[in-house]
Amino acid sequence: MMLSVGNEDLDLTNRHNTEDWLPDRIRLRNVWLPLAHTFEIGERASRWYVHSEPCYLWRAAGRIHACPWHPGLPAAKRPTPRPRDADAACYPVVERFGYVWVWYGEPEAASDAFVPDVPFLPRDGGLPKYMQGNIRVDCCAPLLIENLLDLTHSDFLHAKVFGDQHADEDRVDVSYTSETVTMIRRCKNKSILPIMRWFGGVRAKYQDIHAVVHVHVRSSIALAYGRHTPGSDLPLFHPCVPESRNYCRLNFALNATQAPWPLRLLLPFVPYVVGLQDNSMVRRQSGRYLDAGERRDLYSRFDRAGLRYRILLQQLAKRQSEGDFSYADDALPSRDARGILGMPNE
Repeated sequence: MMLSVGNEDLDLTNRHNTEDWLPDRIRLRNVWLPLAHTFEIGERASRWYVHSEPCYLWRAAGRIHACPWHPGLPAAKRPTPRPRDADAACYPVVERFGYVWVWYGEPEAASDAFVPDVPFLPRDGGLPKYMQGNIRVDCCAPLLIENLLDLTHSDFLHAKVFGDQHADEDRVDVSYTSETVTMIRRCKNKSILPIMRWFGGVRAKYQDIHAVVHVHVRSSIALAYGRHTPGSDLPLFHPCVPESRNYCRLNFALNATQAPWPLRLLLPFVPYVVGLQDNSMVRRQSGRYLDAGERRDLYSRFDRAGLRYRILLQQLAKRQSEGDFSYADDALPSRDARGILGMPNE
């Protein structure tokens, strides 16, 4: 069940909100992380990182394996695991939606029911490779997710890609569960996306937009879905893999298979342009969150989604520090997300 957000528990003037917000220090467990695209993993082991810890992925005997050490490393030379990971010689792995999902947490708690639903990607994979990519970002995963939750920033930072702020009507709504935050933006007669006008065959000057970003707080992944009338839908899977306190990796997938030619070829390159612009901003923000005791940011009434995200992330971290790693009934990640995203009925 999605709950409408009120402002009664969001104090926009309380300095403690900012002083307590140190996103690079939060590490949540018992979660599936989409560590890599399936096509990136072969028989030769490749090294990836989660929270500064190595994870080796490779294919053998028809399936993908994940371990904290290289499979060729002799047992005598393998590092001694930390007590909480003593039973995790290898990590549980699931292949779904074209991704390799690795379980970060207690192995016995792993369940397919906790893999988030990504309804606009083929469940068994198969999306063209050029519609998938990787972008490394110079900040921790929570900081990037928080910035993504503000859909209005695209009018200014990405205006040449998504159009400027002109719209006859512009409404923003926010909803949430115990582990998700959703921002919905509805625009009437908004400036058309330049890329659709140039390459998508849309000759109108304005279009109506229904844009949604749906964030799973525990896993730092976001599902973005934009409906443009006239124009094409833009479905973007935006997982932020927490590589370390200072870096995260965006393993994106943009399903442009329904877009007209040549827009279908060009859309998957948009995340690289937008990613560079976002990185130029979050890189400067990141250093301000390394230490407590200074005022790092300000709030406005437009920050409801970001503030809600901060609250939920801190609540989850507190629960896990007390030994509670469970998922609440209102936040089962595998629940059908089509309605939340406003996807059309097939």
